[in-house]
Amino acid sequence: MRDSSLSRTRRQLAAFCAVGETLSFTKAAEMLGTAQSSVTVLVQGLEREFNVALFERLGKRVRLTEAGSRLLIYAQQLLALTDEIRAALPGDGAPAGTLTIGTPETVCAYRLPPVLHRFRERYPGVQLVFRAGISTSLRNDIIEGRLDLAFVLDRPVPSPAIVTEPLTRERVLLLAHPGHPLAARKLLHPADLNGEPIVVTEAGGSYRTAFENALADEGARAGTTIEFASVEAIKQCVIAGVGLTVLPAVTVETDLRERRLVGLEWTGPNLDVMTQMIWHKDKYLSPALVAFQEVTRETLTASRASET
Repeated sequence: MRDSSLSRTRRQLAAFCAVGETLSFTKAAEMLGTAQSSVTVLVQGLEREFNVALFERLGKRVRLTEAGSRLLIYAQQLLALTDEIRAALPGDGAPAGTLTIGTPETVCAYRLPPVLHRFRERYPGVQLVFRAGISTSLRNDIIEGRLDLAFVLDRPVPSPAIVTEPLTRERVLLLAHPGHPLAARKLLHPADLNGEPIVVTEAGGSYRTAFENALADEGARAGTTIEFASVEAIKQCVIAGVGLTVLPAVTVETDLRERRLVGLEWTGPNLDVMTQMIWHKDKYLSPALVAFQEVTRETLTASRASET
């Protein structure tokens, strides 16, 4: 049976996106579980249809042309929309299809595991794809339609395009190794941290930004800054005495209890943030998406109650 026009176009767009995202026909074929020659044929068919070159092949290197870069944005949105259609029309109204969810590492590692366990037990037919990111990039991905849902770790940021649902408050602590000279101080002022080495999350992270702004407001400035994308790497560096850090309390509960880290009292502003669930205001809430939202609310509400 010959492919329908819609099915053929979708396969072409999927192949194009896979090459556009990996910049490799070989990796794209592996991702799609097909032969490299098939990927090449699909992309060439798309180039003939639009009468434009989508990739430049420079020796073994592949790069998007200007037209290819423009098409990639639309193609990703079209594929996401077709997934929404499949999820919206499962036949019996049962949650099905694929959800693409963005989340910071902290939320994924410390808040979502019980949510995923409960969701998987109830809805094994829904495929979940997670993409890591910081709050600013995740909000942009929601606005551009690249994600069905996202979690952000931040203070509420009003947006006319985004629905924001606060889930739980996250205490953010100033932390040090117990042997650090400042650990013996009962109360710290931002100026006391002037010149101190700090180990922090990547630039743009909400609580790192709030911490740096608090120092700047008092005319203080940290010393050497060591930046990691991994919370675990940050913790291990501070435990080794490399410097100070600020992290959500949920990430260091065991370390505080076992005295590998200590929280420092300071007079600076409160650095607390909220774990929030966000989605586009015009997003179609498929049965799968509604089910995931409900399980998240149910699970994190129970978790919040147990922490109080």
